[in-house]
Amino acid sequence: MLVHFFHKMTYTTCMKLICLDLEGVLVPEIWIAFSEASGIEELRRTTRDEPDYDKLMAFRLGILSRKGLKLPDIQKVIAGMSPLPGAVEFTATLRAKTQLIILSDTFEQFARPLMRQLGYPVLFCNTLVTADDGTVVSWKLRQRNGKKKAVRAFKSCGCEVFAAGDSFNDLAMIEEAGKGCLYRAPPAIIDAYPHIPCVENYGGLMGQVDAFLENR
Repeated sequence: MLVHFFHKMTYTTCMKLICLDLEGVLVPEIWIAFSEASGIEELRRTTRDEPDYDKLMAFRLGILSRKGLKLPDIQKVIAGMSPLPGAVEFTATLRAKTQLIILSDTFEQFARPLMRQLGYPVLFCNTLVTADDGTVVSWKLRQRNGKKKAVRAFKSCGCEVFAAGDSFNDLAMIEEAGKGCLYRAPPAIIDAYPHIPCVENYGGLMGQVDAFLENR
């Protein structure tokens, strides 16, 4: 898959890639939106709060099971969601400059309608395992620590990578890239990783990207 993707890349990109997280950067946090729609406060917990992804997902699925909620219930909420203000324009401008890849711990069953609104950038994400009746029974990771490993693979193909995200699960890919920033991260992450710059809006993020593309 990677070989096919890079074969199609144009030489004008200078083999520079931008890897972004999805939720909290380009689209709202899906679990928070579902929490608000369902009235289940506990589902507001995300990777900004819990660094152990397996623990977080087990917690979420336990709540869904107890409440009798299924995948279509979540997808109904997602169908009414839109990218964050300015995200569509930001994504279009970014893709006109270089290659963009979304590295996310969301699920393909969640992301489809939102990716359509963003113009279908390349997305690497995970998959939910469901029963015939839509009950979410488990989750399947694309690969463990997949964001970091994807960045490492891109680098092994001769690419320079800039990475950005807002959560604990983005830190490994940012540090693997060696070039990147946090985007509207919570104070706990900013304080714990002061060596990683943090920006608060798309103008700041594009400034970081432009500096990377121009080798500044």
